[in-house]
Amino acid sequence: MKPWIKTLTCSALFATATLTQTFAQNPTYSPTPENLQARQEFADNRFGIFLHWGIYSMFAQGEWYMHNANIHHDEYAKAASGFYPANFDAKAWVSAIKDAGAKYICFTSRHHDSFSMWDTNESDYNIVDATPFKRDVLKELADECHAQGIKLHLYYSHLDWTRDEYPGGRTGKGTGRDPKKVDWKAYYKFMNNQLTELLTNYGEIGAIWFDGVWDHDEDSIPFDWELEEQYALIHKLQPACLVGNNHHSTPVPGEDIQIFERDLPGENKAGLSGQEVSRLPLETCQTMNGMWGYKIIDQNYKSLETLIQYLVGAAGKGANLLMNIGPQANGELPAAALERLKGMGEWLRANGETVYGTTAGDIPTQEWGVTTRKGDRLFIHIFELKDKQLTLPLTCKVKKAFTFEGKTPVKFKQDKQGTVTLTFDEVPTGVDFIVEMITK
Repeated sequence: MKPWIKTLTCSALFATATLTQTFAQNPTYSPTPENLQARQEFADNRFGIFLHWGIYSMFAQGEWYMHNANIHHDEYAKAASGFYPANFDAKAWVSAIKDAGAKYICFTSRHHDSFSMWDTNESDYNIVDATPFKRDVLKELADECHAQGIKLHLYYSHLDWTRDEYPGGRTGKGTGRDPKKVDWKAYYKFMNNQLTELLTNYGEIGAIWFDGVWDHDEDSIPFDWELEEQYALIHKLQPACLVGNNHHSTPVPGEDIQIFERDLPGENKAGLSGQEVSRLPLETCQTMNGMWGYKIIDQNYKSLETLIQYLVGAAGKGANLLMNIGPQANGELPAAALERLKGMGEWLRANGETVYGTTAGDIPTQEWGVTTRKGDRLFIHIFELKDKQLTLPLTCKVKKAFTFEGKTPVKFKQDKQGTVTLTFDEVPTGVDFIVEMITK
């Protein structure tokens, strides 16, 4: 052990170890200093909003409607001629999301249906050329994000239910693609040309969020997506741009973040996140209601309490929360979503200090709640406690304990093994009762 390490406090050692663990590198990929800084900023942000929006919103049946109903791609494409989101207002979207306390937006540039939500030169099947709206919504959204200081991430689908060149996998088998016209080389070039547009014409992009590699996870012979070359292209165009892939497996070289779908890291309740937790910055994506894209009958929005506790729960595992909203076909964010965004913003303005810029706390997730840490400050987030005492197995010395709101002292005792017992005058209640401890 180097001499200077001996002088570090317990909390500083914890933070140093966490940082080293989080950003340890795969030996076959060497990220630039700009990329490493972007990873740290990403990890500090803790909260982002996912926006699944495309012509599928016209059907109001979710983003998988084309696949689920086996709609021929020629018939499906007719929806583009009626897509006119008259109420789309990039400034209103970004303002509502920023006010909610989110630090970045991830927008679906091209989903599995192949429709591009920007003015691409690679296909006429896009919002400018194929719709009467004739506006580049991505350009408007990018400009507003940059103006308001919100990072913009872009979702991009690897699979395609419309283009014949795509080598079909286990989805989209009833959408009418011609298997005789499969041409992986042409499709790969198409994707890379589109990615080049996205990373050249829309300013700084915080991350490319890939999805769809799992379309070939049942192949008898592993499918080569040529990811290494594609990732290298992204990092060449924008070195600080992070690469993430929702492939439901351990990250591969070239990826800068690890994504978990509908589950927190280390959990697998939804059946999509059983992969090992890597040392990269972590993000879990979750829906605000049941679907990703707008579905008119899906009004089962999660309560504000659930959303706040999910956000804090993610932070307690050292992960970001990417919370999804499916905008309506008219260009509006659903009223129920806006209501919850407002509530999250109010809570974060009061308590965001215990979430933003924190690492996973000293104690892993418990039935009563989670912990987060920032330097020598340990935050105890209590979601539900059945009595007036809480026992915490700690190794660090606790100097002070008090409520985060109001700074009222909390009684505590710490034994020789480090275990701390908090004693409250009343059983803690509320969405998240936070106790702050100063440690050394």
